Amino acid sequence: MTFFYINNPLIITMTKFYKYQGTGNDFILIDNRSLSFTKSAEEIERLCHRRFGIGADGLILLENEEGYDFRMVYFNADGNEGSMCGNGGRCIVRFAHDLEIVNESTSFIATDGPHEATVDAKLVKLKMMNVTGITEMEGDSFLNTGSPHLVREVSNLSEFEVKQNGSKIRFSEYWRTKGGVNINFTSYFPDNKLHVRTYERGVEDETYSCGTGVTAAAIHAVLRGGFKVPVNIKTLGGELSVSFEIPNEGTEITNIYLSGPAKRVFMGEI
Repeated sequence: MTFFYINNPLIITMTKFYKYQGTGNDFILIDNRSLSFTKSAEEIERLCHRRFGIGADGLILLENEEGYDFRMVYFNADGNEGSMCGNGGRCIVRFAHDLEIVNESTSFIATDGPHEATVDAKLVKLKMMNVTGITEMEGDSFLNTGSPHLVREVSNLSEFEVKQNGSKIRFSEYWRTKGGVNINFTSYFPDNKLHVRTYERGVEDETYSCGTGVTAAAIHAVLRGGFKVPVNIKTLGGELSVSFEIPNEGTEITNIYLSGPAKRVFMGEI
């Protein structure tokens, strides 16, 4: 929409945005196939601000890419372009489906490479990148599931100070030299259910859910905690499921799928 002001040469062009959430992990989605969205990092940070902007854990652009249905470009809430976001990936698939760009299945590309997904009325099932090089660190696990994650088991997770403890790890001297890390605190529940709470870099706070984070936590739970696949996961924002295969005696995790709801919240113009 364009507004013309009489006796004023100023022309203001409005950009349509959509707000989506996947188990409480919320994002601003913009159809940028025209490449008209060119906001700076400072402007994106303002849009994601929960007091002075729309409010979101990140901003995602849907763009054209030859050989794929679309390209996903992800920005953290601090305005900087980020690594892969699992729930964001599920939300952009729902967005592409709502825009009628894709039907029940899709292939797209993100910063960590190609992805496949299926979508129906309730769930979006996203194929994640294969995982190699899991590092054991004094009882914790470090692995990259599209973004770097540390998984730590804790007791009494419902009362655990996630932001305080996560921030200490994220900004420790060791992790600062490596570009930072996301931290997932986990507790085990009966019936193959895992409870996960995540501190996310780029947001610098606990989020209601983290797709790459619960994927990392699920792999840790199977390798270290004796869980069976699929792993059912409880987050602050809802429930997710992670399935995968472990061929080659555990040296690589393959066919990883993150499944859960993704919904449009509202739309507007900026």
